[in-house]
Amino acid sequence: MAGRERLFVLEASGGGRLFSVRPDGSDKTVLVTGCRIPDGIAVDVGAGHVYWTNMGVPAENDGSVERVDLDGGHRTTIVAEGVTHTPKQLHLEAADRKLYWGDREGMRVMRCGLDGSDVETLVQTGEGDEDRRDETRWCVGVAVDPAGGHLYWSQKGPSDAGAGRILRAGIALPAGRTPDRRDDVEVLFGGLPEPIDLELDLKARMLYWTDRGDPPRGNSVNRAPLDPPDGRWTSEILVAHLMEGIGIALDPDGDRMYVTDLGGSVYTATLDGSDRHELLVVQGNLTGIAHAVLQTA
Repeated sequence: MAGRERLFVLEASGGGRLFSVRPDGSDKTVLVTGCRIPDGIAVDVGAGHVYWTNMGVPAENDGSVERVDLDGGHRTTIVAEGVTHTPKQLHLEAADRKLYWGDREGMRVMRCGLDGSDVETLVQTGEGDEDRRDETRWCVGVAVDPAGGHLYWSQKGPSDAGAGRILRAGIALPAGRTPDRRDDVEVLFGGLPEPIDLELDLKARMLYWTDRGDPPRGNSVNRAPLDPPDGRWTSEILVAHLMEGIGIALDPDGDRMYVTDLGGSVYTATLDGSDRHELLVVQGNLTGIAHAVLQTA
């Protein structure tokens, strides 16, 4: 079997669309239209499905999660509107066959089965309208390290406030604890401009994230070792001068990263940030992006 690479990209403007392209930016194919502010995306190649989150109207509790086949067929809502408030980045974990996402105004990190069943809250950072006005409680990005047993997420804070954080906790809820009263939460980074999407390169043991705040630290792609030898978490900026950076997808085998921004561009670079160039420009407000190797005969 030979592999055929595709990028799957979400556009929040233009009525909300899901499209795919080759990794060189060619062969753009619109798969789905009429998405309600789509944000996070994940691909299950084996099952032949693309999943994405719809933010809905952020002030209302009407977010949802949908699924289609790789060619855009059989569109299905698997998490109904209102079960999640404002779902953001989406992560598919192959090890436990679960979808994980950050729920921004819901102030939660959530997960469910691949058919939308067994929706549960793993982390709860606040509750009610008063807490919801505190943007430091908003959960956005999410990533999972099944071997290490850790769940990672970002809380972006207000725009350019320098109050963003990246945190982690165990995937499993500690015995006797509830999602709002966990005793295993660690703050890995604080004082960030606006951390958004997270991705893990588990082979190289690296954490990557986008930040849409102001330069010099914002509008960038960053990375940090997952296992710092001295226990001190440090990061480096790999790519700068994005136009409101949002989505990131990694291709570790190909030594490439793919990044989107609200300015409408898709960028690629090596995993160390070199060889950066634009694949697409002026594509609307781009949010989530996923890289997949599709199997062909």
